[in-house]
Amino acid sequence: MLGTVDGQTTEMRPDASDAPPRSEAYSRSYRLTALRPSSVPPPAEELVLRSLTDILLAAAQADGTACQRELRTLRRILKRLTDSEVLPEWVEPHIAQFDPERFQLEAAVAPLRELPREQRRHIVELVREVCDADNAFDLEEERYLLGLMVVLSLSPEDVSDLVVHTASGIDGAAKRAFDVAFASAFLAVGWPILAGVALGVKLSSPGPVLFKQRRYGRGAEEINVYKFRTMRVTEDGAAVRQATRADSRVTRFGAFLRRSSLDELPQFFNVLRGEMSVVGPRPHAVVHNQEYRTRILEYMLRHKIKPGITGWAQVNGWRGETDTLEKMVQRVAHDIEYIRRYSLLFDMQIIFRTVFGKESRRNAY
Repeated sequence: MLGTVDGQTTEMRPDASDAPPRSEAYSRSYRLTALRPSSVPPPAEELVLRSLTDILLAAAQADGTACQRELRTLRRILKRLTDSEVLPEWVEPHIAQFDPERFQLEAAVAPLRELPREQRRHIVELVREVCDADNAFDLEEERYLLGLMVVLSLSPEDVSDLVVHTASGIDGAAKRAFDVAFASAFLAVGWPILAGVALGVKLSSPGPVLFKQRRYGRGAEEINVYKFRTMRVTEDGAAVRQATRADSRVTRFGAFLRRSSLDELPQFFNVLRGEMSVVGPRPHAVVHNQEYRTRILEYMLRHKIKPGITGWAQVNGWRGETDTLEKMVQRVAHDIEYIRRYSLLFDMQIIFRTVFGKESRRNAY
């Protein structure tokens, strides 16, 4: 798989020494493009650039307002396309005068319809980049992307990784009822385990029993995720270093909790609060979200649904430290596959594999 990272073309391959095999369903039904840009950019002719600028400005305005992050991303895209650090003179006045009420998608796309399919696909990638620049997931932006796909005469297969449809019921009452019932039953039966773990944390090292960290939930809204403290430090700032093997910050008792995933048990309270689900994409620290959304094109699609205590990526071995970009690519790919394939039976299979499967313990440190 070819892509670009920080402007350099690379070929991404899993590390054969520790990469688990892809699931049969994953290899059969989903292929993640992942790194931007993955196709051929449109030409830098002025007519094309003006049309593209309008399309990107409309994308930035799709949720009602264009934030500074989105506008900075738009300018960065135009510099990239023109291979220049100086924007054409007409760009800034054009941005200032843009009126979303007068924007017509059909007219803006007209000069682009004759471009090759790969370049039309690239336009959708660029729109995805602008939409995700505000670090949020918005339904109106998804509708805009769908409309653009149709007007550009692209098939669903052309952009299946960029516009992901959620499976029926993934935000429904049945999944919420299952979450509440499962979390309530676990807390009612398992409270002695939580009490024992809390006592062990308190006796094993100084500091609070619970660790609260800001992470992103559905729609990329910030939530506070609870865990039993496993380290001597509680990081939740501009720099959050992922745990590594034999990490000196991890206490001896904390290492046991991390290997057994017992440190995650307080997140059942997040489930009852409606912030998380039992099964879904694992939430990442805010600082990690801000990094990977700029490196993996489809990253923010994880936020179409609530995050989970466990997930499809975790039971396939893609958990723990993401010290290579490919590992995060694989995690995102499995998360999106889950969003597409969801069913209550699938959730129960994932829970079973979390408890009894070997892959769910891979890289647990």
